[in-house]
Amino acid sequence: MPKRVETGTVTSAASSKTRRVEIPRVVRHEKYSRILHRRTICHVHDEAEESQPGDTVEIIECRPRSRLKRWELVRVVAKSTAVDVASLRSGARATQLRETAAKAEAADATGKVAGTTEGKTR
Repeated sequence: MPKRVETGTVTSAASSKTRRVEIPRVVRHEKYSRILHRRTICHVHDEAEESQPGDTVEIIECRPRSRLKRWELVRVVAKSTAVDVASLRSGARATQLRETAAKAEAADATGKVAGTTEGKTR
């Protein structure tokens, strides 16, 4: 019997060499014929740790590696393009602090007090 191959999205990479992959599927309710969105969660072995949260990956069925892991990572289909807003903000804040420190050093070198106008001192 051939091994199943699925495509899903990595939702968690908290453990080393283990990824949590979500495989979405659409089913029709048997009685009401309403379309329902369901998902299957698979724990995947990622030996090289090449996938990150948000990546679309291809996985294949394998022998049980642990209590939950029954899948292996074949390849990363598409890398995530999501932007981490918190890291961008902290980077911008660090740049602002560096610029402020550089201005203060330049002012100290010239003998002026940083942030003052002519005639006034702190």
